[in-house]
Amino acid sequence: MYVYLYIPLLILIVFSFNGGRMATIWEGFSLRWYAEVMQSDQFRAATVNSLVVASCAAFLATTLATLAALGFRGRPIRGQGMMVPFLSFPLVIPEIVTAVATLIFFISIGVPLGMVGLIAAHTVFCIPFAFITIKARMDVMDDTLEQAANDLYADPRRTFFSVTLPLLWPAILAGFILAFIVSLDDFVISLFLAGPSSTTLPIYMFGMMRLGVTPAVNAVSTILLVMSVLFVLIAAWINRMQRK
Repeated sequence: MYVYLYIPLLILIVFSFNGGRMATIWEGFSLRWYAEVMQSDQFRAATVNSLVVASCAAFLATTLATLAALGFRGRPIRGQGMMVPFLSFPLVIPEIVTAVATLIFFISIGVPLGMVGLIAAHTVFCIPFAFITIKARMDVMDDTLEQAANDLYADPRRTFFSVTLPLLWPAILAGFILAFIVSLDDFVISLFLAGPSSTTLPIYMFGMMRLGVTPAVNAVSTILLVMSVLFVLIAAWINRMQRK
């Protein structure tokens, strides 16, 4: 299973350093394709758009997911048992369906295609990923610590910022990183909702592949892969420190 998953990625990375113009025929080591990509104004614009959309969507999604998790931690409310599955529906609904429905909804209410629509759609799509991470941490938190703060005459605001938030902070950060990765790598929703000036990295890669797979495509794929792996490693490190 590991060989099947990772050997193609390793081959892609190796051929991104190919000196020739063929994507699958090795003609010598070279960094020419990375230099060509870095000098491309379209690549730089797509990278900036992806980072802006992913950062804004991850921040908004994590904030909303944290508030939702805190709401579940309070007094039980009627129908609470059905709310968690509803929040998790975007994880199981086909992404193409979500993209088409969002596009139709935005057109019906007059939202133009572009950065605003992308950020809004990515925020909603990323909320379940952050919510699951934060709620899992909240479910194992010790209630007696907050009760002790209340016994020591701390008001709810002081209890939240001095006890609850420090205990929950690693999960919030991990949820932010997970939401950031999901938004950064998203293609289907971005393809439907991006405007002419809001091309993201996955869309840029798709446009390159329509002209044929070249080592330049491998270079862009490697850059996006390295960015994703870096954030995954950071999230794993945070999770490890949280368990300690």
